[in-house]
Amino acid sequence: MFPALFQSSRVRLRAIIPEDLAHFARWSADADYMRLLDDDPIRPQSASFFAHMSAHGEDQHHFGVEALPEELMIGFVALFNVKWRNQTADMAMGIGEASYRGKGYGSAALRLLLDYAFHELNLYRVGLSVLSYNAPAIRAYERAGFSHEGTRRGMALRAGQRHDMLQYGILREAYTAQHG
Repeated sequence: MFPALFQSSRVRLRAIIPEDLAHFARWSADADYMRLLDDDPIRPQSASFFAHMSAHGEDQHHFGVEALPEELMIGFVALFNVKWRNQTADMAMGIGEASYRGKGYGSAALRLLLDYAFHELNLYRVGLSVLSYNAPAIRAYERAGFSHEGTRRGMALRAGQRHDMLQYGILREAYTAQHG
């Protein structure tokens, strides 16, 4: 009757449960993964540090990304800073399992998250920030229909070098024109 909302042929979005927090803790020890996520200083974290990922709220929606058919937790996607009055949100995502990066799982999860944002939550705009050196993520965002909206120059310091933080956004009509 309705199209599948949380599953494609490659991935499933599901609730993050307490047992998943050990995955986040393990991923936090992967310096490459952590340096792609954001501009915060990296350090390994305990599972309890990630407890907020399983919390639910009106202004945040976190999902675990499970690879299919393995049913293996490989990452996360999230909508946060939801502003219902303006119908806007920010998003973040990460594929923590290194062997699943660069194989289209992130793009599949991104598509499901945007379907949810625009067709279930009735959002109008979804925005994100991405480090300028994260070329695979930038390609995935642009393929999904995101537009580059701005640059926060020199925002991140990594290994003694400054890097820009890029701002991207997508509007519902641009997404539906491309993906239905």
